[in-house]
Amino acid sequence: MSEIEKNMSEEDLDYELIDLEDEDGNTVTFEIFYRLELDGAPYYALTPYSEDENPDTDDDEIFFLKEMESDGEKYLDTIDNDDEYQRVANAFFELFSEMFDYEENE
Repeated sequence: MSEIEKNMSEEDLDYELIDLEDEDGNTVTFEIFYRLELDGAPYYALTPYSEDENPDTDDDEIFFLKEMESDGEKYLDTIDNDDEYQRVANAFFELFSEMFDYEENE
């Protein structure tokens, strides 16, 4: 089983915004919801950022990206491997359920 490094601190309570370019060249702003390390690699959970706090909007999307490095520059990239993506998603959902005391109805 993979080790999940959980580093919770005061910094985790603040949010950070990041602009990413989609495949069509459009800039989209995301909020970095959380970061974790899984099998020694950093992964991020991002949610689309909107200044509109309308509770009727369905902005519950979460994107999982992997931190990569090229020529000394760090960047976030999609997780193309299905097995890796599933491991990352499961790790984040386990972490979120612990953080928010979420109990699934079975």
